[in-house]
Amino acid sequence: MSHHSQRHTLLAFILVTLLSACGDPDIATAEPEYAIPVKTHTAKQDDVSSFYNTTAILEAPEEARVVTRLTGLINQLTVEEGDKVIQGQILAVLDAKRQEYDLAHLQAETQIIQQELQRLKKIKNKQFVSADSMAKLEYKLLSARAKRDLAQLQVSESLIRSPINGVIAKRSVKVGNMAQEFDELFYVVNQDKLHAILHLPEAQLPHLRIGQTAKIYTSHQKDIALNADVLRISPIIDTQSGTFKVTLQIPNPQAQLKAGMFTRVEIRYDTHKDVITVPYEAIIDQDNHYSIYVVNGKNVSKRQVNIGYQENNKVEILNGVEIGEKVVTHGQHNLKDQSLVEIINPLTLASSQS
Repeated sequence: MSHHSQRHTLLAFILVTLLSACGDPDIATAEPEYAIPVKTHTAKQDDVSSFYNTTAILEAPEEARVVTRLTGLINQLTVEEGDKVIQGQILAVLDAKRQEYDLAHLQAETQIIQQELQRLKKIKNKQFVSADSMAKLEYKLLSARAKRDLAQLQVSESLIRSPINGVIAKRSVKVGNMAQEFDELFYVVNQDKLHAILHLPEAQLPHLRIGQTAKIYTSHQKDIALNADVLRISPIIDTQSGTFKVTLQIPNPQAQLKAGMFTRVEIRYDTHKDVITVPYEAIIDQDNHYSIYVVNGKNVSKRQVNIGYQENNKVEILNGVEIGEKVVTHGQHNLKDQSLVEIINPLTLASSQS
């Protein structure tokens, strides 16, 4: 055999050998298993409460529509919308010249009758004074005093005062306007304490009591909870809606809440104490069947669990997890039972970089 033929035969043998090796599963190299990065959280013992969620519009329990009892020109306004006022504070002044003239006339008339009555009483010889004339004069004095007091009342009513402590929510007049009797001039509200009116299903009635706590969330501060208490519970059920009325009271000393605000309400009606809890993101929900991945050494085991109450990001675990075990909170959707994992919690990363 020539040297060229030997070379050709050797190349053909090497090619066949390589093709055979590629087709043989025993010769092919198996891919290594890579650890999946995950974040974990330790299952803890804690208290978890259950809430009933609903919505409500805030109301001011103390409010007043300030009207005038006189017809007159508005001479002066002493407050503006947004101003705080106290009970009895003057809000506006009406022109009361006519009422003042009437008062001065009636005061003089009363004084004249009173002086005449005193003069008759000083007469020593009573035979010159008839009892009938004295009685008529005393009656006339009482009548004059009543008319004087009424005139005094009308003059005082020209000073428009606030009937409550509160804030001027609306001003309906301007200086120079003619106000007619019983026209609304101001709307005053006291927002130191607000009410939220709820209409809850009949099934919630056994869970409520006076003084029970609730949380209020506004649309512009969705994550900031404000405290409220159950103030009143209606003793009757509405037959048409099957609901009962509940009134919450919300302290509002900083005036951060306003009457008319739309709010979300959470009423705390039960608490489970010293139960096992994990973050909500650790739960895998598949058709209302719940599971959790628990770290066991370098691997994870998938466990079926039942959950109880949920409060914010905290979930009660009824079975399947023990206190102190590490549960996967991020990366669990890439896992399966017995997957190899690498924990990359922020604390671990910080310690490894230091």
